[in-house]
Amino acid sequence: MDKQSRGKDAEDRASAYLQARGLRLLQRNYRSRRGEIDLIFQDTDSLVFVEVRYRARPHYGSAAESVDWRKQAKLIACAHHYLQTHPAAGRQPCRFDVVSVTGNNTAIEWIANAFSARE
Repeated sequence: MDKQSRGKDAEDRASAYLQARGLRLLQRNYRSRRGEIDLIFQDTDSLVFVEVRYRARPHYGSAAESVDWRKQAKLIACAHHYLQTHPAAGRQPCRFDVVSVTGNNTAIEWIANAFSARE
C-alpha cells in the first residue's frame, strides 16, 4: 500500500472510530491555501477539527507527537478560514483533536483538545 492509500485508510478508520463515539462527520479533507484539515466533526455543541496521523512503527515517537508547532499553526490558520467561510459554525466552541493510528491501523489513540489556538 502506498503512502497516500495508508493515509486515506487511517482517516477512514479514525472517522469510523469517532463516529462510533457519537461525533457527527461534517467534512473530510477541508483545504485552504493555508493547509488542510483531515476531518471536521460536530460533537454535541462543539466544532472539532481533527488531524489524523499514521505511523507504521513507534520507534521514533508516536504519530501524535509529530503534530509539532508548525503543523498546529497550519491547522489553526486553516480552521480560521473554515470559520470565515462558514459563519454559523463560528458561533460555537471549537477544539483541535489528534487521532493517532499506529501499525496496521489497529492501534488508535484519540487526544481530545490536543492543542489550542493561541491568540
